[in-house]
Amino acid sequence: MLHRIVVKIGSSSLTSPEGGLNEEATRFLAAELASLVQAGYQPVLVTSGAVAAGFREIGYEQRPKLLHEKQAAAAVGQALLMQAYREAFAEHAVRSAQVLLTRADFNSRKRMGNASMALEELLKQKVIPVINENDTVSVDELKFGDNDTLSALVANLLKADHLLILTDMDGLYTQDPRIDPAAVRISRVEEITEEMLQAAGGAGSSVGTGGMRSKLEAARIATRGGIPVFVGRILHPGELLTAVRGDGHGTYFSTSSSNLPRKKQWLGFLSTPLGRLYVDEGAAEALVHGGRSLLPVGVKQVEGAFHAGDVVEVYGPGESTLGRGIVNYDAEELNTIKGLSSSDVVKQIDVVHRLEVIHRDEWISLK
Repeated sequence: MLHRIVVKIGSSSLTSPEGGLNEEATRFLAAELASLVQAGYQPVLVTSGAVAAGFREIGYEQRPKLLHEKQAAAAVGQALLMQAYREAFAEHAVRSAQVLLTRADFNSRKRMGNASMALEELLKQKVIPVINENDTVSVDELKFGDNDTLSALVANLLKADHLLILTDMDGLYTQDPRIDPAAVRISRVEEITEEMLQAAGGAGSSVGTGGMRSKLEAARIATRGGIPVFVGRILHPGELLTAVRGDGHGTYFSTSSSNLPRKKQWLGFLSTPLGRLYVDEGAAEALVHGGRSLLPVGVKQVEGAFHAGDVVEVYGPGESTLGRGIVNYDAEELNTIKGLSSSDVVKQIDVVHRLEVIHRDEWISLK
């Protein structure tokens, strides 16, 4: 079976600081991906760069800030981006295909399944999918964040063997090396902590939208799905293959998890929570570490106007996010029975068939 590799490239690596495509960079990346094909791998490319490629072409002097202007620039830039990729891949007798996705495609489990089938067929036909967010119809509130999150979701969707997030930095550092000369590169991360996320900076360039924090968040999504991640840079021919084989210039994020089931992936990272439940310490322990369901007795506070079958977020003591689950009660019902034992719940409402507020199979921990 071919090893499936998802490679993500950001705007700053494909375009000039002033905007417009860097054709030399595009040809270099295409050659590196072609080398993976020749080595027996099955690469998938997640690319940014449509807005950066198009804003000069459309007539803007600098990257636009208004949503409709960015959407227009993306419409022009996406065509330029795919033309450049198509020509660059053709030099190596490799075929490519454009796939545009939005977060709404992942919010719907049916649409997510359809996207998966299309991508699988492209790979079966030995075509490299070139995936980008559909910036022309996306809204800022629902964007993926320079496609870092998108690459992690695609890697989980396709059950990839590795995710490589390419950037202009050679990995994760203890501090920002552009500011602190004493910063030390971290070669391997076993667990992504809240401290790491807080220490990560913002966007790295004027043409991109993602920084190291968004890459850490993407790595956390991918590793929770059982997919090891590399975050780093490639500058010379052959370095992408070197990174795949474990000796790249960057940081490797390990995983001890098995592949995350598609339903859990959707529940944890794609669904839209419509309410919040606050639980006591015992319920938090049972959910996160005990593999147990959430019972009414553990619920202390209910927020939101949700219905049975909706997704809610669960918070523990100290208002720390524990995870998400599909709730079995309307908010009004749950307010009636919260804090009650199972026997008392039966006396209140005829709900014997659904005593659990959230069943353990309808829950994912985000701790």
